[in-house]
Amino acid sequence: MSASDKIKNKVDTVGGKGKQAAGSATGDESLKAEGNKDEAKGNLKDAGENIKDAFKS
Repeated sequence: MSASDKIKNKVDTVGGKGKQAAGSATGDESLKAEGNKDEAKGNLKDAGENIKDAFKS
């Protein structure tokens, strides 16, 4: 996994957590759901990259 891929995945994950927190604080369920989706997307991409790395070894 390249460093840039790791960074992009972490940005999605952290950004999603931030949106979730903002949505919770303001009562905006739509923003909270969007944050949940972004966090899941980052985690899923990271897992995919880890699988690719496992097969390269």
